[in-house]
Amino acid sequence: MQALKEYRSPLVFNPWRDYDPKCDISSDAPVIRAANLTRYLQLRQKAHYLFIAEGLGYQGGHFSGMAMTSERILLGLHPDIKPEAVLGEWDYRRTSNPESELLKSTQKQSGFNEPTATVMWNTLARHELSAFDTILWNIFPFHPHKKDDMLTNRTPTNEELDAGIEYAKMLLALVPTLKIVAIGQKSAGTLQRYGVECVACVPHPSMGGANRFKAAVAQLFTNGE
Repeated sequence: MQALKEYRSPLVFNPWRDYDPKCDISSDAPVIRAANLTRYLQLRQKAHYLFIAEGLGYQGGHFSGMAMTSERILLGLHPDIKPEAVLGEWDYRRTSNPESELLKSTQKQSGFNEPTATVMWNTLARHELSAFDTILWNIFPFHPHKKDDMLTNRTPTNEELDAGIEYAKMLLALVPTLKIVAIGQKSAGTLQRYGVECVACVPHPSMGGANRFKAAVAQLFTNGE
C-alpha cells in the first residue's frame, strides 16, 4: 500500500494519497480509499482469478479506491450489487462531496456509478464466482485524466503502463495462485511484453463492448479455466 501511496505524476490522480478539494468530501478521502483497498486485498489473499484492465476511471476507483468498483455499490444504492460482496462487514463511507457543484444531481444523491463496474460485478455473479475469489485490478492502478478536468478519463500512456506493471508484479507476488485474465488489448499487450502469462484476453466492457465482454467471459469458463 505504501508503494501505491508514493506514486505521483502529472495528469494522474492517486486516490490513496491525493485530495481534491473540489470533489472530495474531506481531507480524509484518501485515507478512506486506502483503507478500502487494504481491506479489499486482505479479504482476497487466497483468490484464484485476477481480472486486470487498463486504468482507474473517475466514476469508479477514483472515489472507491478499488478497480472497476463504484462508490454507489459501496453505499448500498446499486440495484444489483451489495456492498458486502466487496468488503464484507465494513464501515462504508463515500468520498465524493455531495455538495460539489461539479457533480450531477444523481451523483450528489447516490454517489458515482461506473457502467464498467456494473458489467464486471454482474458478470462475476452470473458465473457464480465468489467475490472474494476474484481480484479486480488495472495495469496502471491510478486514474489518468485529461488536462484541467479531474472528472474525465484518458488512456494511460505507454510510459504509465510500464510504470504500472511493477505494482501488478507486487500483487502477483502477494497472491501467486492467481490466474490472469487481461481486459482489453492495452492490458494484454503490456502483460505480454513483461512476460506475465494470461489464461485469456477479453474485450473491455466499455464503449459498447459489454456484450462482447460477457460472451468472452462465458466462453472462458465454459472452457474450464
